Amino acid sequence: MRSRTARSAALVASAALLAGGMLAATVPAATAAPAKYSHAAAAQQLKRAGINWTSSGGCSNRNNPKCTSFEQINKSTVAGVIDFKKASKCAVTITGGTEKGHASGTYSHWNGYKVDIRPTSCVNSYITRTFRYVGKRKGDNAKQYKAPSGNIYAREGSHWDITYYRGSR
Repeated sequence: MRSRTARSAALVASAALLAGGMLAATVPAATAAPAKYSHAAAAQQLKRAGINWTSSGGCSNRNNPKCTSFEQINKSTVAGVIDFKKASKCAVTITGGTEKGHASGTYSHWNGYKVDIRPTSCVNSYITRTFRYVGKRKGDNAKQYKAPSGNIYAREGSHWDITYYRGSR
């Protein structure tokens, strides 16, 4: 006959197996590390969606600030850009990714949460008409617009700096 401790451990193990992924589902998404893409995999997804990118240095080296890199970009950031293009029906060109040279922080370019896109009349109009103006950003006074998803679109001098906290617009 098994001991009470052994039976209790077996019951706990059985309950965990029956729960399937239920225990994992109760952990908030913010505590889990975001899924990442390599540069090549992200570029493939963006190209398939009809999204272009440009680099002032004509390169994709993450350690060179003149390059535009997608190395270690969050999969949710790529999904967010693709969703934005589909919803806005605008041509979208990325001008900044995960390369060095951007501001640091948790929700930074380097950590895969941000991209910069080229402003066009279509992009500008869509963002300012569709998303809620939430004021100017401290530090650089960039006008900020917040999507229902919580993502922030900040109008910097030569581009839109977009923080994708979640994938959708």
